[in-house]
Amino acid sequence: MSDPAHPSGFGPRHVAIIMDGNGRWAERRGLPRAVGHREGVQALKRTVQSAPKFGIQCLTVFGFSTENWRRPAEEVSDLMGLVRAYVASDLARLKREGVKVRVLGRRQGLPADIAEIVERAESETLGNDRFRLQVAFNYGGRADIVDAARKLVQAGDAIDEDTMDRALSTGEGPPVDLIVRTSGEARLSNFLLWEAAYAEFVFQDVLWPDYGEGPLGEAVETFRRRDRRYGGRPAVSA
Repeated sequence: MSDPAHPSGFGPRHVAIIMDGNGRWAERRGLPRAVGHREGVQALKRTVQSAPKFGIQCLTVFGFSTENWRRPAEEVSDLMGLVRAYVASDLARLKREGVKVRVLGRRQGLPADIAEIVERAESETLGNDRFRLQVAFNYGGRADIVDAARKLVQAGDAIDEDTMDRALSTGEGPPVDLIVRTSGEARLSNFLLWEAAYAEFVFQDVLWPDYGEGPLGEAVETFRRRDRRYGGRPAVSA
C-alpha cells in the first residue's frame, strides 16, 4: 500500500540524519575530538547544500541530545561553540537561499546566548519556504513525546495520533521518509521515536566529517529501491 502522493521509486522528501562519528574521525587521525566536531560542521554545510539536488525538501539533523550533557564539560562547551560558529558563518547564506531553520528540543537549560542564537536563526528565516532545516538540539525522542502529551493535557485537548503528531516539535514539518545514521552504528539513540514509525532506515559506514553529496546520494538511491507498504501489501490478482 504505497502512499499515492509519494509512490515507491521516488526520492525521500524528508530525510533525518544522526550525525555520528566526529570523535572517532579525530581519534583515528590523532587529533582532539574538538577538531572532529569542527569538521562535522563542514559536513553539515555540504549536506544541506546537496540535499535539494536529490529532491529533499526537509532535512532534520541530530545535533545535541538531552543525554549529551553527560559528556565531559570541555566537550559540551566545544559543541555549544560550534552552534555559535555555524550560525555566525552560515545564517546569511541560509537566509539568502530560502532555507527555513527550525530548532527542535527543549529550550530550558540552554546557555542564554545559545537560546538567543536559536531564536534569531528561527526568526530571521521564518518567511523562507524553499527548504526546511530542522536541527534537533537538546532533543530526545522520549522527552519530546512527554512534552507533547503534557501540552495536550494542559490545553484540555484529546490525545490521539493526529493531535500527538501536531504537538510534537516536528509537528510543522512533513512526515519523515528516511532516517540515516552514519559511522556504522545501527540504532536510533532516542531520535525521532514517534516519527520513525514508517520511515526507512539506512545505516552507512561513513564517519560524519566525511559526509556530503556522495554518501547522501547513496542513501537516497537505497531509499528509492525500497518498497514502502505502510503495513499493507499489494492485492493478489485472481
